[in-house]
Amino acid sequence: MKILRTRAASVSRQGLCTALLVASLTAAVGVSPPHNTAGADDSSPRPSDPQGKPHGVPNLALPDLAPKNPGNAGKPGGGTGGDAPDGNTGIPKTALAAYQNAARLAATQLPGCHIPWELIAGIGRVESVHAGGYGLRSDGSTEKPIRGPRLTGGQFAEIRDTDKGRWDGDTEYDRAVGPTQFIPSTWEMSGADGNGDGIKDPNNIFDAALGTAHYLCANNRDLNSSADLDKAVLSYNQSREYVTAVLAWMRTYQSGNVGTVPDNIPTTPHDPSGDTPGKRPTTPSPGTTPGGGSTTTPPSNKPSPGKQTPSPQKPTPQKPTPKPDPQKPDPQKPTPKPEPKPDPTKPSPSPVSRLERIGAAKWETNTGEVFEERASVRALDKAGKPVAGTRVVFEIKGEGTEASFLGGSKKVTATTLKDGIATAPTILAGDSVGEFTLHVTVEGKNVVTPVDFNATVKPAPAPHADKIVRVGNECAEVQPNSPFTCKVVIQASKDGKAVADIGMTATVASADGKKAVETGPYFKDKNGKRVRKVDLGKTDGNGQIELPEFFADGKTGAYTLRIVTTDGQVLLVHLSVKAESTKKQSTTPKS
Repeated sequence: MKILRTRAASVSRQGLCTALLVASLTAAVGVSPPHNTAGADDSSPRPSDPQGKPHGVPNLALPDLAPKNPGNAGKPGGGTGGDAPDGNTGIPKTALAAYQNAARLAATQLPGCHIPWELIAGIGRVESVHAGGYGLRSDGSTEKPIRGPRLTGGQFAEIRDTDKGRWDGDTEYDRAVGPTQFIPSTWEMSGADGNGDGIKDPNNIFDAALGTAHYLCANNRDLNSSADLDKAVLSYNQSREYVTAVLAWMRTYQSGNVGTVPDNIPTTPHDPSGDTPGKRPTTPSPGTTPGGGSTTTPPSNKPSPGKQTPSPQKPTPQKPTPKPDPQKPDPQKPTPKPEPKPDPTKPSPSPVSRLERIGAAKWETNTGEVFEERASVRALDKAGKPVAGTRVVFEIKGEGTEASFLGGSKKVTATTLKDGIATAPTILAGDSVGEFTLHVTVEGKNVVTPVDFNATVKPAPAPHADKIVRVGNECAEVQPNSPFTCKVVIQASKDGKAVADIGMTATVASADGKKAVETGPYFKDKNGKRVRKVDLGKTDGNGQIELPEFFADGKTGAYTLRIVTTDGQVLLVHLSVKAESTKKQSTTPKS
C-alpha cells in the first residue's frame, strides 16, 4: 500500500505540473485550450504546401516539470536537475549541435525571424524524439531511416508521390521523412544544406534542422511575436495539442532544465508511422512478425485444448542399423562440393598502399566561421587504382584550437566510396586564433603514410556598416527644462543587411551638426551629471541601438544629435526646444 500511495502522489504531481504547463503556454501564445484541429487562418497549409496536413503520429508527451533528483546531476542525460538517462528529456549531442547550428545560420540568412534553437529542438522532440533509437551518427545521418506512414488517405492525408521515391523510398505515395518529418514536396521548397556538404538531405539532422528553421520563418514571420510563433507551429501540424507540446519542450529547453545525452544511448525509437506496438495495433499474418520478417513457432509439448491425449504405446522393437560401408557414399549426406580454386586471371583485391590528398593543403578562415574547404583523400593500391570500403580517420590536432567538426567532435571516420574517395564533415573554426593540423590516416594501417591539411584561424575583421538610419519618427519639439519623450533608435546595415557590433557615439551639436555645444539638450551620466557626448555601445543582433534618455535645459533653439559610428558613418537627428507662447487672450469685457 505504501508503494501504491507513493506512486499515486508522483502521478498526481506530474499531472498537476502538466496542467499548469498547458495553461501557461496557452496564455503565452494567446491560443485556446487544446482541441483536435486548428481553425482556418493564414497558417493553413496551401495545396502546394501540405506539411500541416495529418502526415504521421507525433509524440505529444509533455515534459515533466516535477522537481528533478539532484543526485542525478552530472550523470548521463543529467543537466542541472539530473534528467533521466533514457534520453526522455536530454538531447543527443549531435542533435543539439544541429539545432544550434541551424539557429546560428538562420540568424544570418533570416535575421528578421529571430528563431531560437530551442524551438527547432521542440519540433525535433515531438516529431522523432531527436532521432533517438535510430542510430544517430556524428555526421547527422542515421543508421535506420525515419519514415512516417504512407499518405494514402483515411487517418492521414492523401499525397501521391512527388519525389519518385528519392527520399522516402515510395514511388506511389509520399511519406514524411527524417528527424523533423518533412513531406518530400515541402522539402523541395524549404530544404536546406545545414552541414555544408552541398546536399540538401531531409534524413540528415543538420539539414533537417536548418530546413525546419526556413519553414517556420516563411511568410516573413518574426517569432518574437506570439502570434507569428503560433502560426509557425500550426503550419507544421494543424493541431493545438501539437502546438502545446512543441512550445512546452521549447520553454523547457529555454529554462536550462535539460542535459545532453550520448548519440547512441539505448532507447526505444518513436515511430511516426504509428505502427509501433502499443500505438496502433497491427495484426500480423500467420507466420509473420509485425515487422514483416518470417517467424517459426516452436513445437509445444503441452496438449492442445479440446484434444484427447493419446495413451502411451509400447515401444516397437527396432532393427539393428547396418554399419556404413566406408567405400560407398552415405545417401543421407550430401556430397560436399569442392571449393572453387582461385582464378589466376582475376586479381584479388589489393590493400591500400597510400593516401592521396585532394584539394589544397593549406586552409584559412576567420574566427566564428566555417571552413569552406572539406578534407578529401583518395585511397589507392600499389597499382594506383582506387580502393573502396576503406575506413579513413580524420583528426583535428593542435593545442589551444577550438576547431571541431559539426557535432563538436575532434575525430571522425569516413568510408571510401567506389572512386576511393572519403570526405570529412565541415569544420567549425571556433573563437580562438591559431593553427591546427587535420591529420588523416587509414584505420588500422600504420604502414600507410598519413596525409595532413594545415589550417589557420585568423581574427575576424571588425564589423563595418555602410549606412545608418533613424528608426521611427523624428522627435517633436519640447519646452525648456523638459525631457524628450521620444525614443531614438539607430539601425546599422551593410548592403541592406543588419550589422551587429557597430560602435557609436552621440554628441549634442548645433543645428547644422558641425559644432558641439556646451548648452542645450543633454544626457546624464551614471552619477546624474549633465553630459553632451555619450558612448552608445554597440548595435545588437538586429543592427540596432537605442539612445538613452535625454533632456532640454533652459535654452531654446534648434539642435542636432550627431551620431557617429566607429568606422565613420554619420547621422544627424534634429531637435527643437521652443518656449510656450506668453501671449494670453484678454478676459476683460469690452465696454
